[in-house]
Amino acid sequence: MLGISRWSKKGGSYRTINRFFHSNIDWVTINWMIIKSHLLKDSVYILAGDEVIVSKSGKKTYGIDLFYSSIQNQVIKSVAFLQLVLIDTNTRKAYPLFTKQIVRENKSGCKKVRSRVQVASQATVKKEKTSKGTKVGRPKGSGNKDRKEIELSKYLIFIQNAIKLVLGLIKAHLSITYFVFDGEFGYNGALQMVKQTGLELISKLQKNSALYYPYKGEQKSKGAHRIYGDKIDYQKIDDKYLKDTRTEDNVITKIYQIEMLHKKFADKLNIVIIQKTNILTNKIAHIVLFTSDLNLEYTKIIDYYSLRFQIEFVFRDAKQHWGMEDFMNIKETTVNNGANLSTFMVNIGHILQKDFNKDEMSILDIKAHYHGLKYADEVFKLLPKFPDDILIKRIYSRITSIGAIHQSEMVA
Repeated sequence: MLGISRWSKKGGSYRTINRFFHSNIDWVTINWMIIKSHLLKDSVYILAGDEVIVSKSGKKTYGIDLFYSSIQNQVIKSVAFLQLVLIDTNTRKAYPLFTKQIVRENKSGCKKVRSRVQVASQATVKKEKTSKGTKVGRPKGSGNKDRKEIELSKYLIFIQNAIKLVLGLIKAHLSITYFVFDGEFGYNGALQMVKQTGLELISKLQKNSALYYPYKGEQKSKGAHRIYGDKIDYQKIDDKYLKDTRTEDNVITKIYQIEMLHKKFADKLNIVIIQKTNILTNKIAHIVLFTSDLNLEYTKIIDYYSLRFQIEFVFRDAKQHWGMEDFMNIKETTVNNGANLSTFMVNIGHILQKDFNKDEMSILDIKAHYHGLKYADEVFKLLPKFPDDILIKRIYSRITSIGAIHQSEMVA
């Protein structure tokens, strides 16, 4: 807050910035108004979500706990936020809409994150119980359950409410069909949660997922009809499902698209399998993407899922350039305002890049430009006589180019 006040002009004192951070601000509406007014184009948009972890070393920050960091590949002391972004499929840019802190289950009813040690210890206890003669499997007399009628966890309700809030805000101006999330949503509960919002889910399954071909043989005259056919062998997939093949750098890439069943999912899944074979070593690897939309072609499934990575650039810019990794606030309101201000500035950065009319202008170039303007203004205040307009433009042009890779053409 002190850093922001030092760079602010009249009306941006430390006390004013302090009061701002302690205010209840409708960041979702603000972000949408910015996007709608300056960034929205005639294009196809998808909604994507992910979690961002911000490391913290103190003890008093609201919501601080042990969360898993994919960057450090371990559980660290940190705060976590759910981020929803709007992705333009043409420009391939992500615009942040929703940012809200995730806290532990015993505080506000969100997802409880367990460490690998806890998971391993619980698995050991479960193994010991089953080895002592405890019966495993379905209780006697229980019937089949409708896998569409499920009880959502508090974490899924938290995400569902966020999606509904965003959709309710933008539905009058924009139609969204697909919601993209990473492999964390590769299960039936997450799929049903997304479908309840009116969207179709695009996500990823585990590479060893037990998928089955729909049964197409003759049915028995009596009894229940058979649903599941043969189980998929990822090493031997029938070529009739092959959609594309390409070879590059001694790697053969094959793309298959199949309608398949999973015994833990309620409906058929539109499956895309991307298989890569190394010609030199004969090693085979694959990934399994899926969507609940059975009519979506494989090219768009791959494209939309790959666009999910644009949210990582939002996290990068928010942390590296706009202070998400550096805020020192500790109370609930100030922590959320600190994170939301950082992601809001990502949208402002997109607008500034467009105003400079240079695609190569980076955030570092823009910050160097405005730093130069601030330095020049402070120097002009010390001069006994204000210079003429021609000299002012030359000074601005020279100082704003210091520290920038691509020099801007804008003076102010």
